[in-house]
Amino acid sequence: MSDVKLSIVVPVYNEEKSIKPFLVKIQENLKDIERYEVIFCLDPSNDQTEDIIRREIESCNNIKLLIFSRRFGQPAATMAGILNCSGEACVIIDVDLQDPPSLIPELYNKYKEGYDTVLAKRRARDGETLIKKLIAFVGYKIINKISYVEIPRNTGDFRIISRKIIEELRLLSEKHGFLRGLNSFIGYDQAVIEYDRDERYIGDGNYNKFTGSIKIGLNGIIGFSTAPLSIMLWLGFFISLMAILGAIYIFLMKMTLGVNYLAGIPTITILILLFGGANIMAIGVLGEYIGRIYDEVKQRPLYIISESQNINIKSKRGFVKKN
Repeated sequence: MSDVKLSIVVPVYNEEKSIKPFLVKIQENLKDIERYEVIFCLDPSNDQTEDIIRREIESCNNIKLLIFSRRFGQPAATMAGILNCSGEACVIIDVDLQDPPSLIPELYNKYKEGYDTVLAKRRARDGETLIKKLIAFVGYKIINKISYVEIPRNTGDFRIISRKIIEELRLLSEKHGFLRGLNSFIGYDQAVIEYDRDERYIGDGNYNKFTGSIKIGLNGIIGFSTAPLSIMLWLGFFISLMAILGAIYIFLMKMTLGVNYLAGIPTITILILLFGGANIMAIGVLGEYIGRIYDEVKQRPLYIISESQNINIKSKRGFVKKN
């Protein structure tokens, strides 16, 4: 059994300016926590991020590094860190210091009260645009309305999870790893701690504030709800019903009042566009589900670790199914 009490999982990509300030904050705030490890999960970067982390490892034995064979993205990098950590509990945090390391001891103390997950819930979101906040608000609203698991609003990946949660995650095999949804799906006792999210400490983020949020939202909706399929079914039924009622109305007006309509080219055009748009939407929704089925049946790994330093690899190629 490992004697590591707490693992800190940090996905990174092109973050050379953030590594040292982040580690300084970690060391300042984890003085009272014995035997912790910091695992940097590195998508191959174009800057000096890897070199800086390797130099930090030379001076501090509890810093560890995973390097992937290519860029697999933040969700996969995060899951790699979780599945390869040694701690009794694991904190997931970004390196940009928007999520404050000063909150980690509070999360840890709450976890020791007996909770398997302690979520960090944002009271304020400094440094985020109005559009980003609007996307987040609408996204959480829709997900919690139609999903069969509840995902607390204003919570990102910043959280602490117990070894029990980690081992349950290991048994899952989903390629579109939406950690917030998977964590809620697993369940067990959860608690929430609120905090104010700061602006990014230095530099610009690599995360797309618009398309990234929409992609995460789609993963949450499609991965944990079949409601879009039902919505498309009822929308198609409603449009068809309106078309039938419209045809009956035109027939009755002509037969009873003798109303003669014009050639009807505008009406036909509108109907074609209406039905065409509904069909395209329905096909698009089906395509999202079929695409995920296609990804799953291929059984490709969630990530591939090409190198590691100062860490024993437990899961080199993503999720591992156990019988």
